[in-house]
Amino acid sequence: MKKNITTAIVAISALFYSTAQSQTDTVRVKETTKETTTIHDSTSTRKPVQPTQTVVAQPQPVDQPSETPKDNTPDLRRGEFGVRYMPTFSSLSVRNSSGDVIEGEMSMSQGYGIMMGFNFDRHIGIQAEINYNQTSQKYKDKGLDRQVDISYLNIPVMLSINTDKRLPVNLNFVVGPQFGFNVGSAIKSGGTAAGTETVHAVVAVKQGDVGAAYGAGLEFALNKAHTLRLDLGFRGYYGFVDISGSNPSNSPDTYNVIVKASRRTYAGYLGLTFCF
Repeated sequence: MKKNITTAIVAISALFYSTAQSQTDTVRVKETTKETTTIHDSTSTRKPVQPTQTVVAQPQPVDQPSETPKDNTPDLRRGEFGVRYMPTFSSLSVRNSSGDVIEGEMSMSQGYGIMMGFNFDRHIGIQAEINYNQTSQKYKDKGLDRQVDISYLNIPVMLSINTDKRLPVNLNFVVGPQFGFNVGSAIKSGGTAAGTETVHAVVAVKQGDVGAAYGAGLEFALNKAHTLRLDLGFRGYYGFVDISGSNPSNSPDTYNVIVKASRRTYAGYLGLTFCF
């Protein structure tokens, strides 16, 4: 009897243990399932990842270098050589046989010259000229028609200031010293003198003359290369030296018709210049 009771207790204990173990496994399964479900739900709430799109950069057009406009301006011609015709206007005060001073009137005489120049750049240059001109003055003295002629060789050396030597038309201004050389002088008389002429007129002029030359001009290119040019303009001169000289004969029967005064002249010019 006692043995049966023991067997029943063991069976009940085994059954209880089996039931408890089963419940424990069920809880574990439920927890595992819950965890799995939770993980699944958490994953399901994420936003879907959009597929990455590969953007292919379109090649940008390459700017073509713009063509530099051609400069049609010719090169600067540094050397110049020209010939000129220079009508010259001047007046000369003279003395008559009575010793009175006669103010001369402006008169025109012929002049010619050559020009040589060098351009440092398109705005600044230097030029030298060799010009020949004759100063003439007519007057009356005791019924006689007299004419005094004095010839000069003038050499101005001038600074030249230009708007632009490369342009088809250039405006220039020049200024500088001028050296003059007397290359001849004479006096001519005509008509009939009133009474007897007791003294004779002579022309005594200094050999050298110094002053300032100045002027302005326009230059016109005659071809595209600017190797040939037409020049026209004005040239003035103001002398610093008294041009009257000593009477060469030192005779009381002669007198110098030239009054003590400096020389002043005004000239126009027309020329043709070769540039190189």
